[in-house]
Formats: sequence, C-alpha cells, structure tokens
Amino acid sequence: MWDDPKALNAFAVTLAAVAGALLGAGALAWGARHPAFAFHEIVVATPPERANPAHLEAAIRGDLAGTFFTLDLERARGALAKVPWVRGVSLRRQWPGRLEIALDEHAPYARWGDTALVNSHGEIFTAAYGGELPRFDGPDARAGDVTARHREWSARLAPLGLALRAVAVSPRGGWRLVAAGEPPLAIELGRDEPDARLARFVAAYGRTVGALRRAGTLVGDVDLRYRNGFAARVPDFREKPAKRPL
Repeated sequence: MWDDPKALNAFAVTLAAVAGALLGAGALAWGARHPAFAFHEIVVATPPERANPAHLEAAIRGDLAGTFFTLDLERARGALAKVPWVRGVSLRRQWPGRLEIALDEHAPYARWGDTALVNSHGEIFTAAYGGELPRFDGPDARAGDVTARHREWSARLAPLGLALRAVAVSPRGGWRLVAAGEPPLAIELGRDEPDARLARFVAAYGRTVGALRRAGTLVGDVDLRYRNGFAARVPDFREKPAKRPL
C-alpha cells in the first residue's frame, strides 16, 4: 500500500474523516454540557396539593442534573416519583433553557392496613395522612379489587343508611365488611357469591336488622354465609329463662 499513491490518498482521506468525526463528536459533547445550555428556569406546572414543596425542591436540586441536551429524563422522573404523594411525573424541555414539570398526585381513598394508603386507582402507596378514611386489609395484590368492591358495595348499602368503613379480604378470599354505627355492624360475606349474599341482605334489611335497630335493639354483626338466610348477633343479649311449671 505504501507504494500505491491512490491507496495512500484513500487511507489519508479515511483517516481525516475519522479524525473529523471524533473532533465533531467531542465538540458536540462539550457544547451539550456547556453552561449556556443549562436550565435557567424550572417550573412546576401543577402546584402540589399534598406533596411537600421542600421535598420537591430538594429532589429537583439534587437529582435533576444536566443541561437541555444531557438531562436523563427517566432518572429525573424516578427521583421525583420518590417524593411522598407523587404518583407520576411528566417532564417537558422547552428551548432554550426551560424545564416544565407536571405532577400527578395520589388521591387518598382508604388506609391499607396499619402503615399504608390506597389511592383512588386502587394502588398502594406510603405517605403521612391524618384525615379519616375507610380501612382496607388483605394481600397487597388484591388492593385494586378491594377498592372496586368498596365502591360497589358502598353504593348498595347507602340507601339503608349504612356507610361502609372497612373492607377486608382474607388470603383465601373471604370477605368481611364493617359499616359505621354504634356499635359498628360487621357483615361476614365469606368467599362464595359475595355479591348475591349482600343483595339478599339488602333486600331483607328493612324487615330484619333495620327493624331491630329502629326498635332500639342494636345488632353487632351478621353472618351471611348461609344458603337461604343469615344470622344476627345482638350484643349483651340475654335470653330470658324459661318459666318453671308450678
């Protein structure tokens, strides 16, 4: 090759092209990191209702590193999503140096066990909340199902004046409800056909449990796990002893 002028020229052209490409890439990389392309304005387009602004600011300052060209959007979303109450994050770059952040926050729907919350989508999350909420219990994988059941069954019980304050599903699939009241009314649905069992209870409530309550007899819980009826328990009920024959 060294004795072939054409081959030498071709090699020189190729080498120059590679060198030019490397220099260009280096220049682009340097330019992308240049302070001129840094974000000069970061705007939270949706002001947070529950997320702590100080926590958001700390995440923005600590994790949103980079310029208009080098910001790792996935990493930035992940960092902001770790802030309590933040469900999702949308980031949009606007030329030349503006970053717009839109937050989707959790809406608390119920408590999940002793330490977590459930949002309106049936998703479990962790945050501090002091308000009154219904309580859900069960395997984490059933959170969405429990949320949907609470909505459906609350609508069925509302005409009876019963507000559903707790829903629990066991690992084996048995359902137990608690309606607000004094005392609270526990409703044992069991595993099989819970919708049909609750429908029978609703249909019979007015002439059974409802009638007892209107008469001043408080019912503590009902067990609907019977084929053609249900059992009710009255707290502190004492059966009158049978009269002895004289």
